[in-house]
Amino acid sequence: MNETAQTLGLWSIPLAVIGGAIRVSTPFLLVSLGECITEKSGRINLGLEGILVMGAMAAYGTSLATGSPWIGLWVAALVGAAFGLLHAALCSLKKVNDIAIGIAIMMFGTGLAFFLGKPYIQPKAPNLPAIELGAWSDSPPVQAALAINPLFPAGIALAIFLHWAFRNTAWGLKLRVVGDSGDAALALGIRVLRMRVVATMLGGALSGLGGAFLSLYYPGSWNEALSSGQGLMAVALVIFARWEPIRCLWAALLFGGAGALGPALQAAGISSGYHLFNAAPYVLTLVILIASCSPKRSLQGAPGELSLTR
Repeated sequence: MNETAQTLGLWSIPLAVIGGAIRVSTPFLLVSLGECITEKSGRINLGLEGILVMGAMAAYGTSLATGSPWIGLWVAALVGAAFGLLHAALCSLKKVNDIAIGIAIMMFGTGLAFFLGKPYIQPKAPNLPAIELGAWSDSPPVQAALAINPLFPAGIALAIFLHWAFRNTAWGLKLRVVGDSGDAALALGIRVLRMRVVATMLGGALSGLGGAFLSLYYPGSWNEALSSGQGLMAVALVIFARWEPIRCLWAALLFGGAGALGPALQAAGISSGYHLFNAAPYVLTLVILIASCSPKRSLQGAPGELSLTR
């Protein structure tokens, strides 16, 4: 155990978990909110992993080329929206399964990102700055735990906004109608295809931003093992959150805390079972999927047009 951890005692572990949860949960939060928008329209996108990796690569390459990580964020969002548009366009074809298309998008996105991103593995691009909320403390663990990226509070604000918008705006109500019954939406004069295309593009843009967070802030580099399956885990997170944005926020923090547990224990000097604790997010994903697919538990809250409800 290091000197600072000894000074804080056992408090160093929950402090490290909280700080790690905020960092690790940010891409989960952004991607899950994007997928929540997409699935509210009655379409599921399993290509999030590919979009996440493409966003990370595009953001890192742009930041390296321009010297501005903020431009990298915009490019990542645009790349994610473009992949969302591709997914939406393919899914609009007759006799096409959106799950199969999503898997194809995932493979295409990851392969393209690895191919285009090879020159970016070694160079160091400018990273996004942090909001130092722990400047009042002399303790490095406290300062690290309270150093947050602007994308995290932006994600919280977006979750609150979507929670309100789905219930109180014409766009949100139309989106829910489209997701529950395309035929009913058509009868009401709602343009179903346009709503789904826009929703899928928004979901892709947020997934691209989640990837940008990974490459430009935490861990703040580009490599082929960057995402570790976070795009696919975000789909399970949305199911666990019952398609509710506020619940996506709490679920993202839960996943983030699970992902931060192993590094927090190691930082405190507890190395026994380190790799087992690192597997916590994957175990949690498996448990959620088993619980959600149980015949004793219906998919309450799921949009009626989703492939997984049919």
